[in-house]
Amino acid sequence: MMRALVLVLGALAAMSAQASGNADKGKQKVAQVCVACHGADGSKPSAPDQPVLAGQYYDYLVRALTDYKNGRRTNPIMKGFAAQLSKQDIEDVAAWFSSQQASPLHNQR
Repeated sequence: MMRALVLVLGALAAMSAQASGNADKGKQKVAQVCVACHGADGSKPSAPDQPVLAGQYYDYLVRALTDYKNGRRTNPIMKGFAAQLSKQDIEDVAAWFSSQQASPLHNQR
């Protein structure tokens, strides 16, 4: 019984976290910044060392962008871009990418 309650509470927490981002606003922000390296919907990176962001978990994307912004992750390009993002921008961008479908052939160029 307790385990079921924990699972339900966890699912509710995940859904409320997702709801804090606005995918439409995230799409606008992505068009300005992220598209060059990750593609318009995050499924077509321009280089093999750049990750596919489409379909990634919302919470993971929020954490990764926040970590780049705060210096817990190190990548000079991402730190520069993330530094410009507000907390709401990060949530919006995460909502956009997490709502996209990754292409099954994303590694074929």
